[in-house]
Amino acid sequence: MTEYPRWLWAKLNSNYWFYPALFSLIAAGLALGMVWLDRHGFAEFLNEIAWIIPARPQGASNMLTVIAGSMIGVASTVFSITIAAVAYASGAYGPRLLTNFMEDKGNQFSLATFIGTFVYALMVLRAVRSEDEVAPTAADAAATTLPGFVPQLSLLVGLGLMAVSIGVLVFFLNHIPASIRINTVLEGIGKRLLDGIEDSYPEPDTGRTTTRPPQGRSILAERTGYVQLISFSALARIAKKFDGRISLAVRTGDFVHPGMAIADLCDAGLSGDKLDQELIDDLLDCFTLGATRTPEQDLQFLIDELVEIGLRALSPGINDPFTAITALHWLGAATALLGTRDLHKHVGNSDKGLADLVLPLPDDFTHYVTRGFGNFRSAAATSTPAALVMLDTLRNCAAPIRDETRQAILHREGERLIQQAREHLTGPDLQDVEARFAGFTRAMAG
Repeated sequence: MTEYPRWLWAKLNSNYWFYPALFSLIAAGLALGMVWLDRHGFAEFLNEIAWIIPARPQGASNMLTVIAGSMIGVASTVFSITIAAVAYASGAYGPRLLTNFMEDKGNQFSLATFIGTFVYALMVLRAVRSEDEVAPTAADAAATTLPGFVPQLSLLVGLGLMAVSIGVLVFFLNHIPASIRINTVLEGIGKRLLDGIEDSYPEPDTGRTTTRPPQGRSILAERTGYVQLISFSALARIAKKFDGRISLAVRTGDFVHPGMAIADLCDAGLSGDKLDQELIDDLLDCFTLGATRTPEQDLQFLIDELVEIGLRALSPGINDPFTAITALHWLGAATALLGTRDLHKHVGNSDKGLADLVLPLPDDFTHYVTRGFGNFRSAAATSTPAALVMLDTLRNCAAPIRDETRQAILHREGERLIQQAREHLTGPDLQDVEARFAGFTRAMAG
């Protein structure tokens, strides 16, 4: 798969075993290296430092045993706390947020630090030798006892790792409750969504329109799963190589199965004898499929997370309009940024002056507004605070947008909100929303 390295790195970053395993290998290598330095006399300078008291074999063994035992105990406790926090957050805010917490680097590096310190202490412990120990091998059988050995430099490094682990533990105890605060969760999703928009659509809006090329030869999926990554540059190279255009029928996050069209090959250059199985295989390799949706390249996934949190907050069982209001604020920031960007992601240019790669047309401003505010609207219409803030958010979204068509889309969303609010709200609540909508209409008209 063309995007396999990126997909693999994303998978490694979204689990709890990769960094602990990596830190364990580093710690083992560090322990072997430090013991080697001790064996070859590189720690002799420590004898010249008066305030460092050399450790005896029994004391060194006890100290390393305590470090190893305490670190594995702390690691077990940290893992239990992390799982409990993840279970609470995914249950309270939505199962899709499980990915966000699995990718939390604070949790991953905390667990990895404790595991790494445990491995280091264990590796150094086996090198400590008391004065009365017998020969470890038959070759040394002539000697009844061996001289004692205490890796002083390795022991000091172990004490340093223990101090670092204590600091990490204090950080972790503060990080866990802070990370499951709803404002922190929404901030993480919102900032990631804004960064994704800037990466996906770096160019400012120019007002240009795009028409789809004539329908060509459909390429059908051969596997089942969600589209997790698409290698746009590889698709553009394939189109250029065969002097044609590729029109995508799916976007990142869509679910595909065998027999479903994922792309169309257009123009004569991609027909006839040139359309062989090798070309089809190369094209299919540009799509990475998986069992779940991921935030990589999938802006809709992050928008859905904001909407899900808002809908849960406004459900009758929870009734937390202020969480929904925070979700609306981040959704508004993302929508305003989308409204100022060129949403036509063309990759490559053919000699005919046409884009080699054309994305699905539904990826326009209407699509994103519907995905966000459109799905949020039915719940916001039942809550006076949420309806008022949604009207304000729509107005604020329109402020930086210069395209009148996109402004009209936001205005139409406000009209749909007031229509639904009239069916759910009555009395002073409805009057407040009507007054806010009148101000919203005047602002949009001005």
